[in-house]
Amino acid sequence: MSRIKKQLLFFLATLTFAGLSAQTNLVLQNTDLPQNHLINPALRPSSSLYIGLPVISGIRLNLKSNFFSFSDVFMKDKSGDSVISILHKGSDPAAFLAKIKSKNIIIPEASVQIFGLGFSVGHDGYVFIDINDRIEGNLVLPHDLFSLILEGNKQFAGSSINLSQFGGDFKYYREAGLGYSMNITERLRVGIKGKMLFGIAGLSIDNRSFQVAVDKNYIHTMDADLVVNLSGPFSVKLNSDHTLNNIAIDESRINTSAGLKTLLSGMNNTGMGLDAGATYDITDKFTISAAMTDLGFIRWKNDVSNLEAKSKYVFRGVNIIDVINGTKTVDELGNEMADSLKKAFSFYDSHKSFSETLPYNLTFGASYHLSKIVSFGLTSESRISKYQVWETVELTANLNVIKNISAYLSYSLSNQQVNYLGAGVVAKSGIFQFYLLSDKIPLMWNKINVDKVNSITIPANMNTLNLRMGVNLIFGKTGRENLKSDPMIR
Repeated sequence: MSRIKKQLLFFLATLTFAGLSAQTNLVLQNTDLPQNHLINPALRPSSSLYIGLPVISGIRLNLKSNFFSFSDVFMKDKSGDSVISILHKGSDPAAFLAKIKSKNIIIPEASVQIFGLGFSVGHDGYVFIDINDRIEGNLVLPHDLFSLILEGNKQFAGSSINLSQFGGDFKYYREAGLGYSMNITERLRVGIKGKMLFGIAGLSIDNRSFQVAVDKNYIHTMDADLVVNLSGPFSVKLNSDHTLNNIAIDESRINTSAGLKTLLSGMNNTGMGLDAGATYDITDKFTISAAMTDLGFIRWKNDVSNLEAKSKYVFRGVNIIDVINGTKTVDELGNEMADSLKKAFSFYDSHKSFSETLPYNLTFGASYHLSKIVSFGLTSESRISKYQVWETVELTANLNVIKNISAYLSYSLSNQQVNYLGAGVVAKSGIFQFYLLSDKIPLMWNKINVDKVNSITIPANMNTLNLRMGVNLIFGKTGRENLKSDPMIR
């Protein structure tokens, strides 16, 4: 297998294997974990005091896409004896492209808890404090980009390549939150959490227009109007004719302890956030809930560069099919592409502050306590961003297996027409509470032959996997009888 095919296979596998979710694990709402307030700030654990230690108390890794899954990229050949990739000569690129949307989104997320604290106040009040480092991103890829990769530019002769849907953003920021929940009545409980946000590094692409016209002689005319906003330890260098020389990491900002401390503090890029929620006990066994989380923004003011590109550029197009056919090397194609892109855009660098809103979540839930051992939950979440509304519904069954150990099973459905099974376990030993949760678990796997010797094993049909794990320190009980044994905390 050629080098370019291996690289493209790796790229497609990375997009479809969402292993490191743009949404918080929904099963978290139905657990006796201090982190359940991340879904709804009205929720609280049965412990009267909890302490979250740096890093080990909360790690979340997510990456998902709204388009193809592994079964679309890797499929059985005509004989049914082996699995081939979409880049194999026996595959059907047209069938694959028919499944690609006009707007294809990849959403990576990761968070690490720096500190956590929660404690009871009075009869039923609860105060909680969180400090988390979070990474969030959105990458939007248009259909024509995949069509160009798999079928080349011949199909676009006499027409144009539409890249107007291309866009994205990236944010690395610190979140410091203070929250409080309490009972308004015997059955109604409300919670609220205010957050200060400190931006460490950010990037956003404002794509107003981006098209490439291709004439019958394969002469390309690129017409673009876009702005790339950057904030962070970046060094932008432009040539005298306003073409881009390079964008690099400014090592002087991260090689010294003082520079790194200033960068990681994020004190010059600030914002605010809000979580709010409520739960209501319709009966002693049946509870409903609603919440809005992560409503907020960050104003980026420090180390800002705005690269504005308004240009029309004519060039002879490069074609990745030349590499697949062996008429050009990867290096030759890469150099041609880099040279064309550098010359295509005339950039104008300014230093104006910019704002970015956070994707926010609307969550609705219901729980039914069948007994002290078994309970069920139904949770609906809508993740709303400027690119897309992602909706998920999850059914959860909770079981207190033995003393100090609870197990969770879940089934999720989303508007992306991919359904998943999830599972989790929470165990307590002394003051230590261990947990491992995932809403997305691959059940079927395929072995893909990379070459005659090497192979990899991948999920057969999925585009998302998420994981949350950690260790909490917990002390005492609330004293409320209904919180002592129920698997689901109201």
